[in-house]
Formats: sequence, structure tokens, C-alpha cells
Amino acid sequence: MYKIIISPNAKKDLAELQKADPPAFKKASKLLEELMLHPYTGTGKPKRLKHNYAGYYSRRITQKHRLVYTVNEEIITVLVISVSSHYNDK
Repeated sequence: MYKIIISPNAKKDLAELQKADPPAFKKASKLLEELMLHPYTGTGKPKRLKHNYAGYYSRRITQKHRLVYTVNEEIITVLVISVSSHYNDK
């Protein structure tokens, strides 16, 4: 089982999501639970990112919002760096 670490930025994103879109917050919470068991597969269409985000993964929360994270196999952790809009129109 992986340990989930949520960055301060992602905590802020989650708090904003909880206020603005409770159903999306609930889905994000389920995705976080799922990351503990299998960070590379599952719901939300896990996708390995490229270019500036090489080494990171993304999962869909909604059509607009994404959960972005990286996995450290050496210490069995998943670091969540963002839970926010996929687009600039946040």
C-alpha cells in the first residue's frame, strides 16, 4: 500500500473544490483512496504526462479538473501536487 502525501498547494485546491463543486470533491477523495492501492491503473483514466511534467501522472476528476501526482517506488509514496483545473479558466 502506498502512502499518500498531499502538497500544500493540493490541499488548497481540495478545499476550494469542496466549496465550489462537492460532487467533484467526493470523486477526488475516492481517487486519492484508490491511489493508495494502485497509482498506475484504475478510474479517472490514469495518464503519464510528458514534457515539463515528465515523471508525473494525471487522473480525471471531472471534464475540467485533474489530479496530478508523482510516485516514488523507493519509499512507497504518492505525492499529490495539484487538484485543479486542467485549463487556465479555473
